[in-house]
This record gives sequence, C-alpha cells and structure tokens, in this order.
Amino acid sequence: MTENPRQQQNTDEGQGFQMFMMMENLIDKLKLLDYEEEFIKVLKMRPLNRHYFALQSNPGEQFFMFAALSAWLIRKCGISLKQPEEDDDPNSTIASILDGLRNLGIPVDFSPNKLKKGSGFYALQCLNSLVEKAFTVKNITFKRPVPPVEQFDSSQTVEEDEELELDIDRIEEEMALGVSDVDEDNELDVDDLYLASAFMETTRAEEIIETDVTAEAWNLELEKVVPMLKVSIKSNNSDWRSHLDLMKHHQSEIHQISGTVSLELKKFSDEIEETMRKVSKREKLLNSQFEQLLSQYRTLQEELSFVNDKYREVNVGVVERQKTLNQISESLESVKQEMEERGATMSDGSPLVHIKKAIKDIKKEICEMDISIAVAEHSIVETKLREKSLQTHLVRTSGLN
Repeated sequence: MTENPRQQQNTDEGQGFQMFMMMENLIDKLKLLDYEEEFIKVLKMRPLNRHYFALQSNPGEQFFMFAALSAWLIRKCGISLKQPEEDDDPNSTIASILDGLRNLGIPVDFSPNKLKKGSGFYALQCLNSLVEKAFTVKNITFKRPVPPVEQFDSSQTVEEDEELELDIDRIEEEMALGVSDVDEDNELDVDDLYLASAFMETTRAEEIIETDVTAEAWNLELEKVVPMLKVSIKSNNSDWRSHLDLMKHHQSEIHQISGTVSLELKKFSDEIEETMRKVSKREKLLNSQFEQLLSQYRTLQEELSFVNDKYREVNVGVVERQKTLNQISESLESVKQEMEERGATMSDGSPLVHIKKAIKDIKKEICEMDISIAVAEHSIVETKLREKSLQTHLVRTSGLN
C-alpha cells in the first residue's frame, strides 16, 4: 500500500524538527560532560553550533567531527578506542564506532552507510545514545526543579498611606461603574481585591469598635501586612486613556518650551541670514577681483582642448603609420633572411668537392669496367680459337677415315 505524499511530507517535516530538538539536547548534555575543556580544547576543534549535525553542510568535516566525538564518548563510557584521524578509512572508522556501540549494549538497527555523511537522524541517535550511556557511567542524574519560596522582608519601606488610599478609591470606582472594556492585562487579581476589601472592612471596624491595642502594635502589624496589601495595576499601552494623558502631558511641555525655543530659533535664523549676506558680498568681491584671471583660464582651457583634439588626430595617423612600418620591417627581415640563406649556399664549396669526388669515382669505375671488358673479350676470343681448333681437328680426323 503506497503512502500518501502529503503524509510522507508531514513525516519528513516531523523528522527534521526532531533532529533539531535532538541536536539542542545533545549540546546541553555535552556541556554537562565538560566537552569544551576535555574535547574541544584538547583536540583544538571549533565548538559545535546548535544545528551542526542537523543540517548537512560539509560532509567530510562533519564526518570527522562525528567520528572524533563518538570515540571520545566511547572512551568516557570506559571502552578503549583509538582517536580517529582525518585520513583514516571511513568504513573502518564506522565499524570501530559500531563495535563500541554494541559493546555498550546500544542496539544498532541501521545500515553503516547512514553514518558516512556525518549528519542526520542516525548520527544524532548514536551520539545521544552514547551521551546517555556516559551519564549512566558517570552517575549523572536529573531531579525536578524546586522553585524558590518567596519571603517577604519586614524591613521593606512602607508605601505612603495616601497612595494606598488612592489605589483603593480607584478600585472602588471601577467596581461601581462596572467597567467591562478593561483589557485582561489591567485586571486585578482576585486575591488582591480580596485583600483590599478585607483591609477596608478592618478600617471601618476600627472606626466603630474601640480596642485596647496600642498604636505601636497597630503600626508594627501594619508594616507586616502592607506589602501584601500593595495593589499594582499594569499599564497597557493600548489604553486610549493613557494615550490621552500622555498627549496632554506632552502638549503642556511643548507650550512651556515653545516660547524659549521660538526665540532661540529666531536668533539662529537672523544669524544665518546675516552670515549668508556676508558670504554673498564676499563672493561678489572675489568674482570681481579674479574675473580677468578667470577669463584667461577659460581661454587657456579652450586652447588646451583644441591642442588635445589635434594631438588625438595626429596620434591616429602615427599609429597607422607605425603599423605599416612594422609590416614593412617584417617583410624586410624575411627578405634578408632568405638572401643570407642563398648566399650561404652559393659561397659554400662542399657541393663542388662532392662533384669532383663523384667524377673521380666514376672514372675509377670506368677503368675497372674497361679492364673487365678486356678480360671478357680475351676470354671470348680464346674460347672461339679453341672451338675453331677443335673443329679443324675433327675435320682432319674425319678425312683420314
């Protein structure tokens, strides 16, 4: 049965979020094992960031960091393992780490190739398992946090009675009017209202019932309970009443300082206008004094631009003639080289010597051939004479018979 693509996408996103959580927990646990002193400084490595093994950035560097950290954690658990090097075989390094995991009783239910990239879910799973095992070996346990108990100091300064009465009057007015549009941030706690009402009942009872308690005792008791009776109302920036009061306050301050500021601004304006008039006069004076020099400068500038234009035109012709001269020089050099080669061949006597030697060899061979021909002719004449004498002898013999 095929899985829905949307479900697969949700699964991948959930696993990605889980990797970030695992990496956060791993960093916190490694700090408890003092890895910054025992691992980072000893091996001279950079500290891990919060997303180092959760995201793949540099597989080679991440794999070496994973292998080194795994070896350190395995040694923390009491198993001897050699510190890996950067040029070690990845397969043998992974095999050593997996053997260490199996010796510690940690199950390995994935392929070793999952650890070659040095990041991802399986790498984080191995490191977290090793950290948990190191906690067990080092007897590191975690307890529930105990919140501190707040204690009121009796030596705190007592708020003025007028402020307390104003706060209580404000609470009574809001309760009487039944304000319903107060934001949740400005609402008083029920316990605070209960304490305030109890205090009011106590004050009313004091007005009617006479008691034998002295004023010093009442003041001492008042100092003890005033911190608990203090009413604090959180201000809300979105309340239009506070905005209106703030605007009125700013408006009154602006009215107070507007007179002084206006006088100062007018004074500055007059000073600036006077300075501008002086600058204008000085500018006109300078222009009148240097007008002749300025006209000469403009004339010279125009002449300079004319000369520059003429120079550019002449320079273009010079560049073209320079190119032509270079081409002619190259042709001349090639002709000179060819003439030198031909002159060298003409002045060289070695070919004539070779010819003379060849003629001498030919004459020698001709003499040898003449001798060979004479010997051959002699042999032929001798053979013919022998044959002729033989024929004559045969004729004579046949005539006698």
